[in-house]
Amino acid sequence: MLFTVFAISAQQSYWTNYTFIVEPENEATVFKLIDDYFKEHKTEGVTVSLYANHFHDEDNTATHMIVFSGSLDALGGMYATDNGDAWDLLGARLDHHIKDGSGARMGTTKQAYGDTEGDYPIQKYYILDVEDAATMVEGLNKFNAKHKPTGRAVMMGNITSGISSEGENHWVIAGYKDFKGAMAGAGAGLTDKQKAARDADWKTFQDTNGGVRMVRSGLRVRLGQW
Repeated sequence: MLFTVFAISAQQSYWTNYTFIVEPENEATVFKLIDDYFKEHKTEGVTVSLYANHFHDEDNTATHMIVFSGSLDALGGMYATDNGDAWDLLGARLDHHIKDGSGARMGTTKQAYGDTEGDYPIQKYYILDVEDAATMVEGLNKFNAKHKPTGRAVMMGNITSGISSEGENHWVIAGYKDFKGAMAGAGAGLTDKQKAARDADWKTFQDTNGGVRMVRSGLRVRLGQW
């Protein structure tokens, strides 16, 4: 599930992702095939990220996800270009080591909060069904302006294709430097007074966000980026 990287600009960016299932004994081989290919074949302006789906519910069966992100022109150019025999060979080799595909999506990145220049390989993701997107974005902007994320970055965007029967159409990702930060969560380092104020404002957001339903959540770990 998802979807983008934390190297972003103020402009809207685009992403596509593909999720798949790899048996443990094939994980190293799949990584090496992807690593070798993208070290040699890179589309200008497109970032490629490979993640392991580390914590997830029993119905979220994907073990890995590969994400392509960049500007509309860069990502569109990647799909318009025939990468030739090398790309076909990569696909053929991966087919021997990937048990099954489990989904594909595309969408955009709308907003980012916190220290977006940092490196955050541990990422909690939240997949959402949002009724009133404008109200949700306005509320999230207001909340994060008052409670700016520190030691982490938070991003949100939408899903424009690959939506399931659950109706998910938005996502939020919180990126952390390590598992300790992810386990501590947003309240790490806050005083009791600060936590109380943050909790109260979050409750206000939940009550006035235009209707947001959690479809799925989990934690992914970045294995490589090219």
